[in-house]
Amino acid sequence: MESAKLSDLPRLAKVLKALFTMALWNVLKSVVLLSIYSSATYAAILQSPSQLSSKKNYDYIIVGGGAAGSALAHRLSETSSVNVLLIEAGSSDYKNLNIEVPQFVGRLGGSQFDWNFTTVAQPGLNGRSIAYERGFVLGGSTSVNFMAYCRGSKDDWDRFARVTGDQGWSYNSILPYAKKMENFVEPIDGRDITNEVILSSHGNSGPIETSVSGYPISIDSRVLNTTTQLSAEFPFNHDYNSVSGNTLGISWAQYTIANGERQSAALGYLDPILNRSNLDIVVNTQVTKLVQTGTSGGLPVFRGVQFSQPGSSKIYSLTASHEVIVSAGAVKTPQLLMLSGIGDSAELSKVGIKTIVNSPDVGKNLQDHPLVTSSFTVNSTNTLDNLNFDPTFAAQQLQLWENGHTGELGLPAANQLGWLRLPSNSTIFKTVPDPSAGPTSAHHEFIFTDSYLGFGGAWPSGGNFLTIFTVVVSPESRGSITLASSNPFDAPVIDAGLLNSDFDIYTMRESIKSMRRFTNAPAWKDWIIAEYGDFANAQTDDQIEAYARASAETINHVSGTAAMGKTGSKGAGSGVLNSDLTVKGTVGLRVVDASAFPFIPAAHTQAPVYILAERAADLIKSINRVY
Repeated sequence: MESAKLSDLPRLAKVLKALFTMALWNVLKSVVLLSIYSSATYAAILQSPSQLSSKKNYDYIIVGGGAAGSALAHRLSETSSVNVLLIEAGSSDYKNLNIEVPQFVGRLGGSQFDWNFTTVAQPGLNGRSIAYERGFVLGGSTSVNFMAYCRGSKDDWDRFARVTGDQGWSYNSILPYAKKMENFVEPIDGRDITNEVILSSHGNSGPIETSVSGYPISIDSRVLNTTTQLSAEFPFNHDYNSVSGNTLGISWAQYTIANGERQSAALGYLDPILNRSNLDIVVNTQVTKLVQTGTSGGLPVFRGVQFSQPGSSKIYSLTASHEVIVSAGAVKTPQLLMLSGIGDSAELSKVGIKTIVNSPDVGKNLQDHPLVTSSFTVNSTNTLDNLNFDPTFAAQQLQLWENGHTGELGLPAANQLGWLRLPSNSTIFKTVPDPSAGPTSAHHEFIFTDSYLGFGGAWPSGGNFLTIFTVVVSPESRGSITLASSNPFDAPVIDAGLLNSDFDIYTMRESIKSMRRFTNAPAWKDWIIAEYGDFANAQTDDQIEAYARASAETINHVSGTAAMGKTGSKGAGSGVLNSDLTVKGTVGLRVVDASAFPFIPAAHTQAPVYILAERAADLIKSINRVY
């Protein structure tokens, strides 16, 4: 059907209403409006840079359409006189079924929605090279992640404030932004959740819808009963996102899932505003270089970008009148800075790039969260394994989801999470300073999954399982991003540095031992049958460490590779960015994404990035009189 013009609606309504019954009228009205909405919705997404108007000038050019880039595009285009261009390397297919359905998250790694990076051999993982998943679609990694929603602890944010000398990054200062970006909604089953979350701690009008799990599952009562039976080690926390900023304990998990559907940055921040005439989004297009466009006060001005498409020899160029904002993520952002002559001069010279700004911390300080998944066989047939091992049941559940977003496919990976600290008298602290941000930040995390779930090796062909993730969330280990070549379409060299410190392997070992104590509570008696696979053979400390090194992967929270430091400080270790996220030694250039964190939050990182971007938008607006 050809889309109707808005001006035609009244006349069209009269004709249709006269010809059809009221019931049929209601159906046709929906179709007409959907046609109009669809036409407007997708008019602003350009599939090629050749579709950009040569007559349009942009105030802001944003590189990368992930969590931060989408949030910035939304906020900066709120004023109609400000023109914003968002450039995304991936596709616009953020409403693909595999992205929308929460339980299809396992299909996304290694797909067309993934950059398909791999790390170099990791000494801490027995020399294994592992996949390094990053979102390659509008919405970035919010379109492919496991959707966990965690703001980070009070100590995480207060440490950012101390390191940068900017109290605007303190927990009390960022809390309004945490609420601004969020719209907490009730779960799809409509149950009373007053015992699961503190509603007053949450926002209710922001772009990103969040909630707890849509339905209870069989292990909920066992997890929660354990917090009563072993409360000293595993206390219950009513809400790890409460305004107190204390994340510690076992809590109901919160997700960027609402009404059984993933809520990505593209869906929340971009989809509702695609009819803004002052916002253009071009996809399938990679920014290949940040271009110096002049000097100001003796500093290079970087307001230009070059961009192209893979396999094309045509290079496009644009210049922003105010700023270029790089939000390409903690892998691609440092790569783009280095390709543009901003980085460690010794590293740049190795690949023949002339240094414009010698910034030795670019690509350094990489931090990530290593995980190990350990499984148990269980005395139950009522687990989520049926989705994996019973094709008929899985097809029925897909039908339920397609009919109304109900059923098990709308569930997250876990209904509860645990944020935990090592005992203060742990032997590791005799030789290693505590790398966590403080007493409200966890050292390690539990994720409770009502099925078999593993990221390496062969899966079982059937059965019923409990899987518990153990995750090191305050790592001491550091890695790096470096250039493989000066070709922007070559992947960078990624050294994730996983488990390469004494603290990290100690914490992983103790987390696995703690998890065993958790499952030895009376709540699990007669339900857990046995430990499964290599996990069962890892009993001594040495065996557990060997098991961890042989099986650990990443939870994909890469951070810190273009970190903030104190404004104006110089030299190695002082950071790449000023506290307002502008790139040191430049004019007109800013970085807003997870690479900016000086330390990785003890949290799943999408919510902290949204918070970062919300404050960044206000910082940018504060220096532009138009807002």
